[in-house]
Amino acid sequence: MQFHLETDELTLLKDFLLEQDDRQYDEVLKKVLDRDLRFDAGELEQTAELLGGKKRSLKDEIAREPNAALKTELQQRLALLERVLERVNQACVMF
Repeated sequence: MQFHLETDELTLLKDFLLEQDDRQYDEVLKKVLDRDLRFDAGELEQTAELLGGKKRSLKDEIAREPNAALKTELQQRLALLERVLERVNQACVMF
């Protein structure tokens, strides 16, 4: 299954994958870096789980952020994350 991500979406996914210490994401990271988004079902599920966790933590961070400017930046990042997660979830359903 191959799906398409825009450059900003790929960058966000790459950044989240690079933050992970767990080697379980190495194959997904390699594919993202190569811009080869032919993920198998397991890789799609892994990516969806990672993004879901990031979404929850980003929402918590937004709720705690007192600075309005930083909160706006975080909200924009959340909107981008939600777009990527929606595309991953769509790809999971189509798999």
